[in-house]
Amino acid sequence: MARRFSAAYQSEPVSSLALWARRLAVFAAIAALTSIIIVRFGFLEVKPALMTFFGALGFAGLSILVALAGFAAIWQNGSRGMSVIMVALMLDVVILAYPGYLAYQYRKLPKIHDITTDPVDPPRFEALARLRTGDGTNSAVYSGLYSAEQQRTAYPDIEPVELEVPVQRAYDVTRALVEKRKWIVIDERPPQPPRRIGRIEAVARTPIMGFREDVSIRFTPDGEGSRVDIRSSSRYFEGDLGSNAARITKLIDDINTAVDSAPAPKKAATPAKAAAKGVKK
Repeated sequence: MARRFSAAYQSEPVSSLALWARRLAVFAAIAALTSIIIVRFGFLEVKPALMTFFGALGFAGLSILVALAGFAAIWQNGSRGMSVIMVALMLDVVILAYPGYLAYQYRKLPKIHDITTDPVDPPRFEALARLRTGDGTNSAVYSGLYSAEQQRTAYPDIEPVELEVPVQRAYDVTRALVEKRKWIVIDERPPQPPRRIGRIEAVARTPIMGFREDVSIRFTPDGEGSRVDIRSSSRYFEGDLGSNAARITKLIDDINTAVDSAPAPKKAATPAKAAAKGVKK
């Protein structure tokens, strides 16, 4: 009886709705991957690439609807295709999960894209300003009071980095961290106290799509110590989904950790102490 049932089931045709659900899911996956490659390698402008990505999300959503219709059809007429539907749904979930999380973040977080440790006098974009003049790019000028108020409410812990090390040491530590993150350094200027402050301008990328976000870091002497101010700003889009604040917070933590874990420099012996050591009793 089991063999007859199995043979009868195998002779049933695969649901056309199940096959179409899988085709749509595969097409959506290819389109999403293509749009990511386009953005990361700069083959097209951001807007056309995003249209491709949103189109992929639309096909994934359509695949889910077709898959549900296929499930209902299989339940009614007993045709095959349940495994095909499951494959389609898994692909759709993979495609839609991260954009769904970003949509939640977009609703929860403030619509700002320019974050800094010093809203009163933020580090400027000098070399980077030339890269923020294309169509659809955000201005190199700081967003102003509105952005500062929104930042203070959403990210109250972002403050200047006060270090008890000379400004050159602060610059060297931060430069090493920038290099470790593989940010593209556009311009840098080591500090030369007391007149010239230090500066690093670099381009970071978001993890998945690789959107460019510009970073400016300023190094200022503060007595025997130093102060580091950081600014991170999305080159595109009104809201950054928290990426710039997360980047600054992580860099601040890493700077403090690197400075605290570094061995203290050895102090040279004074001439009096050196002479005293040379006297034999």
